[in-house]
Amino acid sequence: MINKNGDGHADAGQPAVRAHGLNVRRGGREVLRGLDFEVPAGSVTGLLGPSGCGKTTLMRAVVGAQKGVTGTLEVLGRPAGSAALRPRLGYVTQAPSVYADLTVRQNLEYFAAVLGLARSARAAEVDRVLDEVDLAARATSLTRDLSGGQRSRVSLAAALLGAPELLVLDEPTVGLDPVLRNALWGLFHRLADERGTTLLISSHVMDEADRCGRLVLMREGRVLAEDSPRALRERSGVATVEEAFLALVAADADRREVRP
Repeated sequence: MINKNGDGHADAGQPAVRAHGLNVRRGGREVLRGLDFEVPAGSVTGLLGPSGCGKTTLMRAVVGAQKGVTGTLEVLGRPAGSAALRPRLGYVTQAPSVYADLTVRQNLEYFAAVLGLARSARAAEVDRVLDEVDLAARATSLTRDLSGGQRSRVSLAAALLGAPELLVLDEPTVGLDPVLRNALWGLFHRLADERGTTLLISSHVMDEADRCGRLVLMREGRVLAEDSPRALRERSGVATVEEAFLALVAADADRREVRP
């Protein structure tokens, strides 16, 4: 178990997320199977794998929104889903979770109120996150009038309110142009480096792997490997993370064929 200090925070050096023997069954089907992995505190960790491999289910389990979870899953020193974790987590789903008939600022003011931020601090907090996602110029625009990528950034801004300790982002850069993708990855690393925020970011795009400090590679509901991008490449003797992933898939298939 993760040791905790008196205020309930995980001690320094302990992982932000730790899973052991994690399973999820849904509709009679085993979606996640015996996952063991850790997400170091203050890291930018990529959760990579093809669509349908269980990334979203895992992220829902981490934020406490998934049923049918068994095994051990600890988040910031507490069991996943604990009520005390709610103000300490930020979660961005694949589909933008914002209100189309409100302006960008109104959306963020509403979510700031839900989080319980002091009324006197809300305006400054909203201004801060608008700047971080480069939407200050669209603050008075109705959300329904924004592009898909802009709506996704409103969702990200809402998740940044209150400076959460752990950000769980489900494919946050899908559909964005290369310039904006690059800017967001810069923001993710600033959050980790300057604030100590832990980020768990899913993607099925292998060329984003080298933007992460650490990777958890998934396939068919299982973790194939976890390590830094460089270590995964060196371990497989290849030049790219995509080649390393393919080598790991092949090695895993070979191991499963020889089992009695």
